[in-house]
Amino acid sequence: MKKNRGFTLIEILIVMVVIGILAAIAIPSYQNQLIRGTRSSAQAVMMDIANKELFYLQAQRAYTTDYASDLKVSLPSEVSNFYTVNITTDPAATPPTFLITAAPISGTRQAADGNITLDSAGTKAPAGKW
Repeated sequence: MKKNRGFTLIEILIVMVVIGILAAIAIPSYQNQLIRGTRSSAQAVMMDIANKELFYLQAQRAYTTDYASDLKVSLPSEVSNFYTVNITTDPAATPPTFLITAAPISGTRQAADGNITLDSAGTKAPAGKW
C-alpha cells in the first residue's frame, strides 16, 4: 500500500486560522507597548529637564525656556521623533514657575496619546499616564 505524505487542506486552514487569531491579539498589544515605551522615554527626559531647571534657578535666579543650550539636554531620537518638548516660564510668579509640555507630533503613533505636562511643583498630567 502507498502511504500519503503531507498535510491536508483542512489542517493547513486550521493552522492559518490559529495564526490569524494570535496575530489579532498580539499586534494591538505590541502597538500599545510601543506607545507606552515612547511615553516613558519622554517622561524621563521631562524629569531630567525639571531637575536641571532647579539647578539653573539656583545659579541664574530664573528658569530658562531653552533646554538645549542652557540646560545642555538633548532629546533622544525616541522622543524627538514622536514629541515636541516645550518649556514655558512665569518669572513674575512668586516663586517663579515653569511648565514642561511634551506634545505628540501628528501623524505618528503617539498622536492619540495627548499632551504630557510637568510643572515646577512636580504636578504631572494626565495623572493616569504617569
